[in-house]
Amino acid sequence: MLTSKSEELDKVLGLELGADDYLTKPFSIRGLIARIKAICRRIDIEDDKKEKGDSKEILNIANLTIDLEKRKVTKYDQPVDLTVKEFDLLALFAQHPGRAYNRQELLDLVWGYSFIGYEHTVNSHINRLRNKIEEDTANPEFIKTVWGVGYRFAEKDELDI
Repeated sequence: MLTSKSEELDKVLGLELGADDYLTKPFSIRGLIARIKAICRRIDIEDDKKEKGDSKEILNIANLTIDLEKRKVTKYDQPVDLTVKEFDLLALFAQHPGRAYNRQELLDLVWGYSFIGYEHTVNSHINRLRNKIEEDTANPEFIKTVWGVGYRFAEKDELDI
């Protein structure tokens, strides 16, 4: 987002609604170009992964189907509407079950290289994602909290398959 709104609440809201970055006016051209290059690097990394076959196109996990190429998720064959960042979080977790990520790692991996954000952003996205994919958000089946660390996706033996 490129905007004149510079209040912290505006930045948090913009990022939580799915913006990859938030830049306020006035801004430097070099800073803008650096941010654009960072986004392009992430795209290149994802393209490299696809070319090398590092990710499966469709993940079937319990009652969830995650189509990575089409960026679609279904639960019990019903579509689940996710924001860009919610999908990115879910895809990252589902491709690496059992791997615990701290909030800063999630900010870096999902929001972008050296993203300066708020850990609250990660928590908010995790909560909204859980509301959409979990049967019981008080006892999540898929996205587990790792106390003192962050979050991880459940391994196969933990899921009711």
